[in-house]
Parts: sequence; structure tokens; C-alpha cells
Amino acid sequence: MQQNDAGKFQVNIAAEPIMVSGLSLRQNFSWTLVGNIVYAACQWGMLVVLAKMGSPVMVGQFALGLAVTAPIIMFANLQLRAVQATDARHEYLFDDYLSLRLATTIAALAAIAGVVIFSGYRSETALVILAVGVAKAFEAISDVFYGRLQQHERMDRIAKSMIIKGPLSLLALGFGVYLTDSTLWGAVGLAVAWALVLVSYDVRSGLTLKGRDAGVADVSADGGRRVAPRPRWINKTSFALIKLSLPLGFVMLLISLNANIPRYFIEHYLGERELGIFAAIAYLMVAGGMVVNALGQSASPRLAKHYAAAEAKPFRHLLGKLIAISALLGLAGVAIVAVAGETILTMIYKPEYAQHLDVFLLLMVATGLGFSASFLGYAMTAARYFRVQAPLFAMVTAVSILTCLWLVPLYGLSGAAVALVIAAAVQLLGSLAITVFAIYKLSICAKVAMAHDSI
Repeated sequence: MQQNDAGKFQVNIAAEPIMVSGLSLRQNFSWTLVGNIVYAACQWGMLVVLAKMGSPVMVGQFALGLAVTAPIIMFANLQLRAVQATDARHEYLFDDYLSLRLATTIAALAAIAGVVIFSGYRSETALVILAVGVAKAFEAISDVFYGRLQQHERMDRIAKSMIIKGPLSLLALGFGVYLTDSTLWGAVGLAVAWALVLVSYDVRSGLTLKGRDAGVADVSADGGRRVAPRPRWINKTSFALIKLSLPLGFVMLLISLNANIPRYFIEHYLGERELGIFAAIAYLMVAGGMVVNALGQSASPRLAKHYAAAEAKPFRHLLGKLIAISALLGLAGVAIVAVAGETILTMIYKPEYAQHLDVFLLLMVATGLGFSASFLGYAMTAARYFRVQAPLFAMVTAVSILTCLWLVPLYGLSGAAVALVIAAAVQLLGSLAITVFAIYKLSICAKVAMAHDSI
């Protein structure tokens, strides 16, 4: 099945069978889950370090740095990793993906610098934002190498990178904060750590992988030497890839905005201290998200291959399992917070954080809805339904802005959490409608293919 110029899908009956390479789905999931657990635990550890060694204001500065830079970087990334991973017919070379990622990352850094210059933030806060932006730029370049590994279903190498990066990041940020009592030098340490992992591991790991996208890392005929990537900056292929991935860039911009819009309103109306409390509580939601991301990233190449081959039943079966897991995770999270949320916040952070148990519970409800929406998002991307995601997330963003504008001034942090619940519900319903339509189209195409074969 392939996409025509009108954005519609049709069956390519004469296409060659798509062979699954790399590790099994279970092995990929296991590796990805371990990598995500280590990495997310260390990311959360950064907030714990800032909360324990510093103050909610320091947590707020770091959270604001992430909130300002994330939408810009996410848009610039154009979700190329997902495009790579689901490029089941190898329409583009790794050189094409790498070239585009380098160009868009440079543009993103320039945009972040512009935001900092004209934002009016305090000088220290502005420098923290810049340092976080540089760190995210190194992460973006690593991500394009992850995309190649994911395409070939070698999630073990991605997991090893994350296992290295997580503790090194925590150590670098903690060391910087301990020595200087400043969020800025912690963010600088984070950037240095991510640059080291990119240069010392990610590049080598990605370029030593044999694959069908010849010309970059395949074994050569004269002795098996690695072939260096050859960026191809401006050509017809680059524009074609931009045209394909730009809708996903807008989608990722909107997704990131949806997550960060409450933080902008909190910082504006309530200040950096309240933002630090909200961000610290919100980050506890990543436990279930690790499982969701591990499963989604591991399953997306398999979903894409089922969809490309017009295999409707295996596609539905795999997606159904993912949705069932997301529902169980969401219910378990809400139950745990309802029973022991106050104790968890007191033990992990400080008593002042435990005063916001209602926020914790509301955020867990929003997260549970988001788990199912995330799996549906992986399914839409695997089906190459890129363009339709942009209006969906534009609607979610509009809902998030309006609800935050209404609720945050009235109810503070609780209002921000309610706004996230409403936005997550809208995203879930919209994603479900698109995915059901995609499955219906796939079933029709499968029937057409069977009828053609029987003639």
C-alpha cells in the first residue's frame, strides 16, 4: 500500500514481500523497556536533584528551559525517526535523513536563540534555556541514528545508548549543580554529556549496521570498511522528504505545545516556583509512559509492514493488544495515586509538593488517556496517515489554550491539570476516529487484493 499525490492510499499488489529483519518484537520490546526505564529514571533523577539540592525555583527554571525548547526542536525534527522506522520500502537513504536533520537542527538553534533574545526572561533563566537548547540539539542528531536502528529493528543498540546517556546525564547535571548551586551549569553539563554519547557511541553504532539503504553503512566490496555518510543538502530528494515529513513536524510541534501550554500559563500567572512544583509532579507520570513508548517504538515497524502489505487482521490484532495494555496501565496508575499519592510525593520530593495531591490525581487521569492516544498515534504513523494528524492536534492545541486561559487563573495548578485531562480526551477521540477509518480503508484494500488474486 502506498500514498499517492492526493494523500490517499492504494494497494501495490505487485510489491515484493517485506521481510522482517533484526531482533524479534519481544526482544526489541525488552531492550527498549530497559533502556527507557534507565533513561527516564535518570531524567526524573535530575528533577529530584534540583528539588533536593535546590528549590522549586530551580526546578522551574529547568522545566521552563524544556518547555521553551521542546516545541521548536520537535517541529524541526519533523518526526524523521518515525518516518525512517516506517519506511518499509526504503524510499530514502540514511544520507537523506541525516542531511535534513542537520539542517533543521541548526535552524532550531537559531530559533531558540531568537526566542531567548526577545523573550524578556531574566538573564540566568535565558542562559538556562539556551543551554538546554544546545543539549536538545545533540539529542536530535542522535535521534536520526536511532531511526536507522529502529528501521532495522535493532532496538538493543538504541537501548544501550540510552543506558549510557541516562546515568551520564544525571551525573553531569548533579555535579554542575553541586559545585555551583546553579541550574545553568547543570544544564551545561547535560549538553556536554549528550554530545559525548553522540560522538562516542551513537554515530559508530548507526554506521556499522548493515542494511538495504546502501551507500552509508553497508559492507563494501573491498574489505568491509565502513562507508561514511554523505550529506546531500539541497536536492529533489530533500524536498520530497520535507514534503512527506512536514505534516508530522507540525504534529510534533502541536503535541509538544499541548504538553507545555499549561506550563506557559503557570509561569505567567503563578511564577517559576509553582511551575517547578507542577513539573516535578508531572514527571512522575513517565513510569507508564516508558512502557507505552517501548511498546510503540518496537511495534511501529511491524505495524507499518502489516499495513504496507494490506494485512488488515494482523494490524488490528497487534493494535488491539497495545490499546488493552494502555488501559490497564492507566487504571493502575490512578489507583496507586489515589491510595498512596501523598506519601509518594513526600518521600520523593518535599512535604510542600504533597500539598497538591489533587493535581497528582488529575495528571494521572490525563496520562492514562494519553497512553491510549499514543498507541493510536503510532498506528496512524505506521499507516502513513501523516497529513490528517495536523488538523487533529491543531484542534487539541486550541482546546488546551482555551481551557488553560479559563482554568489556570481561577484554579491554579488544579486548573492546569484539568485542562490536560480535557485535551487528552479530545486527542483520544480524534485519534480513534482516524485509526478506525485507516483500518476500514485497509480492509477494503485487502479485499480488492484478494479479488485480484482470485481472477
